[in-house]
Amino acid sequence: MRTYRLALIGFGNVGQGLATILRDHSQMIASQHDVEYRIVAVNTGRHGSIYNPEGLDPAMLLAAYEQTDRLDSVPAPNIDWDVPRIIYESNADVIVELTSSDLLSGEPAAGYIRAALRQDRHVVTTNKGPIALFYPELSAAAAERGVMLGVEGTVMGGTPLLRVGRDLLATAGVSRIQGILNGTTNYILSRMADGESYKSALEEAQEKGYAEANPTADVDGYDAAIKLVILSNLLLGVPLKLANVEREGIRELTTKDVVRAQKVGEVWKLVGWVERAPDMVKACVKPIRLPQSHALASVSGATNAVTFVTQLLGDVTIVGPGAGRVETGYAVLSDLLEIHRRAQ
Repeated sequence: MRTYRLALIGFGNVGQGLATILRDHSQMIASQHDVEYRIVAVNTGRHGSIYNPEGLDPAMLLAAYEQTDRLDSVPAPNIDWDVPRIIYESNADVIVELTSSDLLSGEPAAGYIRAALRQDRHVVTTNKGPIALFYPELSAAAAERGVMLGVEGTVMGGTPLLRVGRDLLATAGVSRIQGILNGTTNYILSRMADGESYKSALEEAQEKGYAEANPTADVDGYDAAIKLVILSNLLLGVPLKLANVEREGIRELTTKDVVRAQKVGEVWKLVGWVERAPDMVKACVKPIRLPQSHALASVSGATNAVTFVTQLLGDVTIVGPGAGRVETGYAVLSDLLEIHRRAQ
């Protein structure tokens, strides 16, 4: 059985989701794939940093985080290692980069990823910033070093959108990708369709953890726009920058707007699309009215959905969770399993 040692940079929802999966399903993963994933290091800015080359118990990590808010309460021979030291001196085979996204600079995550690749370590990340800004550079560096850069969790959480697009639809002639790429705004619009005001729907989304205290990235369309940049780079092979995405959020929509649409059998959705034209690529995020018969119209709550417009298969729509602790943790696991498959 092959064992991979993991160093987690960040232990928020995604890191805890991965630890939960490894705590509860390691035996199933081992029996199905003949592989073991062992967390050896975890670094956080506020909750401590620990490293044990022999491995850390996921159950103990989760319990320490929940009960003491400090990971360094878990017994380990090494504490307070910073990220560069973990990357350069630990025995980790895979650096799992899970820090917060900076959509303007991609840092410090981009620097961490570059350093890990230079050390011939595989990298798995759910961080949208460095992938949107530097994917061609980072993927080329990974290929040069013979390691893998896993990015499945950057779009639609654990739903395997990128793998389907890159592998299964690679020769289907994808010309356009469109969909509901932000679960927060979709939840808000779904609640508004039930009669809630924008303000109360937003507050409800914040209470449920779908929206941040500052919801700008979601409600103003930045999150969906950055995902279009990733989709263009990875699936259409066309470089795109955030500044080139036409963007409009949902702040100006009112309950009256939603009711007017309902009266004629339509629903409001924040839809993003990126389309390959002969000499350019066009991309846009904005709220639009869809007929009830449209594949995206029935997608409600925090669910995401994407439609690939292809030459050979027509429209192919994928619906699934775009966020969630275990769901996005599963995206990390799927990349880890892909690393193992490629090594065989």
